[in-house]
Amino acid sequence: MKSELATKFQDPTRGIYFIGTTPPKSSLEEEQLAQVSQKLLERLDNIDIDGLVVYDIQDETSRIDKPRPFPFMETHDPRAWSKRLHQQSGKPVITYKSVSSRSSEEFSGWLSEAWEQYGIRDLVLVGSPSSNGDIKLPLPQAYETLKASEHPFNLGGVTIAERHAKKGDEHLRLSKKTEAGCEFFISQAVYNHQATADLISRYARTCKEKSEAPKRIILTFTPCGSAKTLEFMEWLGISVPEATKHRILDAEAPLDESIKICRNALEQIIEIALPLGVPLGLNIESLTNRKEEIDASIQLYKLLKATLDLKLAEQSLIK
Repeated sequence: MKSELATKFQDPTRGIYFIGTTPPKSSLEEEQLAQVSQKLLERLDNIDIDGLVVYDIQDETSRIDKPRPFPFMETHDPRAWSKRLHQQSGKPVITYKSVSSRSSEEFSGWLSEAWEQYGIRDLVLVGSPSSNGDIKLPLPQAYETLKASEHPFNLGGVTIAERHAKKGDEHLRLSKKTEAGCEFFISQAVYNHQATADLISRYARTCKEKSEAPKRIILTFTPCGSAKTLEFMEWLGISVPEATKHRILDAEAPLDESIKICRNALEQIIEIALPLGVPLGLNIESLTNRKEEIDASIQLYKLLKATLDLKLAEQSLIK
């Protein structure tokens, strides 16, 4: 069976909607894992999603000198967590895979297991968080290994608007990843809508020059309710403009304010992306396990999905 998401991604007139999650820490036993997955899926009972995104959490201390605001903990295998969520929800799951720590042969074995034992069909490959350290498999070589695989994964890539703001070449990375087989892209969490709009605009121009249709960009959003969460977002490399920081931290209800900021950011990005023919999707996550932020992520999901659906409906009427 091939990916059912691949078919949905082909329709530019509709949005695609996901909830992002991380595998539980590796110390949890089966009974606790069952409870965690059940609790997660109960939260999603009342919202309409196309699928879930499961991250492959890495220790990124090589990327930055600052200490990690929340301690890094080893997690369960993302493939196993994806399989569990898929079986319990019936929804497709996009699984992230960090590739740098394995040889090409080991990664090839990992891919076969992912397809055959875990039922993984939708995959996002992630390179090393830093150019320092022992990189056994650079991302371009991982794409080559995947191409040689007999299994037709629906492949996606990561896109980072902050990198475009600094280097001005993220649109070229998207083109290269498309040549390597990527059919969609998932962004880092958006708090600087201008950086994302600039990237999408440049990417659309590049696609037009090549007479190619732009691939779908799935925009990630996350609520922020505290200075600690904000510190973690910045540690992860998420760009938060100074005025936006103050707006969140000085608000009487920081979480509500962050939801307003995210909605406004999405509206600004939509105004750029849709006229340029760039199909969009949404991926909503909570960066912490604080109940308030998890609940807020569900509110944020409902609001942003309604916002994008409305804009797409308006666009179809204009056409």
